[in-house]
Amino acid sequence: MTAFEDAAAAVKTLTYNPNNDELLALYGLFKQATVGDNTTAKPGMLELQAGAKWGAWTKNQGMSKADAEAQYVALVESLKAKQ
Repeated sequence: MTAFEDAAAAVKTLTYNPNNDELLALYGLFKQATVGDNTTAKPGMLELQAGAKWGAWTKNQGMSKADAEAQYVALVESLKAKQ
């Protein structure tokens, strides 16, 4: 397994409950690392959760998959330290 795959597995077993900002950062970095730049249409105004997730992913626009993986791993490690 790569460090990214290990981190993706580890995040599912955290005993610390990440706050919304941390969860959105995890989501955005994961999507950027696995899919790349967000090319989906922005969700409607009433779709608050979908809009927040879309924004978290779009924030990483232009970041390489390798950089997104490295930042994701670093974020998971910081969350693991809070346990």
